[in-house]
Amino acid sequence: MLDKLVSLAERKLVFKKHTTKFKAGDVAPVIEGLTQDGTPFDSNSLKGKKVVLFFYPKDNTPGCTAEACNLRDNYPALKKAGYTIVGVSADSVKKHQSFATKYSLPFPLIADPEMKLIKAFDVWGEKQFMGRLFDGILRTTFVIDEQGIITQVIADVTTSDHTAQILK
Repeated sequence: MLDKLVSLAERKLVFKKHTTKFKAGDVAPVIEGLTQDGTPFDSNSLKGKKVVLFFYPKDNTPGCTAEACNLRDNYPALKKAGYTIVGVSADSVKKHQSFATKYSLPFPLIADPEMKLIKAFDVWGEKQFMGRLFDGILRTTFVIDEQGIITQVIADVTTSDHTAQILK
């Protein structure tokens, strides 16, 4: 038992958060799923559009709410810059619907409870919170161009000012 505690302590000392394998210049994986209103969503609807695809851990949590509301509050500027905004988490359609309604989110949220998109974009992995190590969704945003090429990967998201990171 002591060996397990020592190895866990050693892991915490050398912990390096997982980051997606994708980088600028890579082709984005196919995006498919159901939105908060239960309608199918897929990459075909994004052809010829610039996309901000943001992955977040969980609806109605402080950081995720701050991020979604920052994108909502800056939605006109993002639209003016030509972006389509799409959020993804492992929450259900019903939870997404409640979250989107509660905060008047003007963009689709894709429900990914089976984590197909989360794994396809490689945003599931080990992370650390308050000294505890666990697996979860890594808050990551992909900016994708009109041809489906990733132009920017934001792995260190500032939830309260995420729009500035996207538009810089």
